[in-house]
Amino acid sequence: QVQVVESGGGLVQSGGSLRLSCAHSGDTFSNYAMSWYRQAPGKAREFVAGITSNGGRTNYADSVKVRFTITRDYARNTLHLQINSLNSEATAVYYCNANVVPAFARPEYPADVWGRGTLVTVSS
Repeated sequence: QVQVVESGGGLVQSGGSLRLSCAHSGDTFSNYAMSWYRQAPGKAREFVAGITSNGGRTNYADSVKVRFTITRDYARNTLHLQINSLNSEATAVYYCNANVVPAFARPEYPADVWGRGTLVTVSS
């Protein structure tokens, strides 16, 4: 069973930094494009950052460019999100998503997997 589990959230002061992690298990990590989403209180879930299955390309929401960096560690099957210069707009539950590359899809595995999220709270 493919699973992704987020960690690293917490209470951080405005201007601080945080590194979120997402542990992937149950299938070959490199077969999945990975992304981070977030959901702020009272708002819809939104895309934050994504990275291709081979790590060759990344993309970011305009609102987080420069301050957020997405990376993946193939040795540890882990996705990371480095968040710098935190402000109140960053307060949200951050979710990890794994989306299988179609060439590697199998009927017994879901193509799209979500974690339960990790809460980031920025205090002023």
